[in-house]
Amino acid sequence: MIKLLSRAIGYLMLMIYKLVGNYGISIIILTAIVRAAMLPMYANQNKQQAKMAALQPEIAEINKRYARDRNAAALKTQELYDKNGINPYSGCLPLLIQMPVIMGLFALLRDPLSYIQDSSMIIAVHESFLWVPDLCQPDNWILPILAGLTTYFSFSAMSSAGGAMSSMNMMKYFYPVMLFLMGRSFPAGLALYWAVGNLFTIGQNVFMANKRKKEDFKAAAVEEAKKNIEKKKKDNTK
Repeated sequence: MIKLLSRAIGYLMLMIYKLVGNYGISIIILTAIVRAAMLPMYANQNKQQAKMAALQPEIAEINKRYARDRNAAALKTQELYDKNGINPYSGCLPLLIQMPVIMGLFALLRDPLSYIQDSSMIIAVHESFLWVPDLCQPDNWILPILAGLTTYFSFSAMSSAGGAMSSMNMMKYFYPVMLFLMGRSFPAGLALYWAVGNLFTIGQNVFMANKRKKEDFKAAAVEEAKKNIEKKKKDNTK
């Protein structure tokens, strides 16, 4: 399955390269296409995380009340989720769908000539891009550092939206270090994909956060208007 995905993504990469004529820019465009295709799923995940974060005080109260009965606590928590239209497992869907794509991209960018059967790519994959002399060779510092830093900020934004769970806090420190070390040994094209993909994720999170603020402000304004109407009705009846 991964080989088939790698070949399919490789075909898309080849079409992009023939349009733009630059391997590094082709990787950035390919990353943008993949992220854009998954945006609806991320939007739903972000919305679910925001709802779960808002319910954290109530969940803490349930855990405190049923500290000696974990089954009852789990049941009450699930009832709370159902009442507020939350599926706690919906956040796994983007990851489950994205993983095969990531693995396909990983295989493609690690060894592009095994999946793209076109003579023009033999030279293309060794092109320079910005400060990198050869995208098929590792970039020892800049791209790995960018990949690690953007991963940290991406996880930080997600942990804030999801209620700062301890597992997420651990991941935001572990994954950046892991990606930095991996980025120093893998082709620079793959590190470029990681860094650019994380930048899209950060931008996505900022957009969603601003959208939520506007929705919350609108909801608060509507609620205030309702209160004012009720107040006027009471004053008129006096």
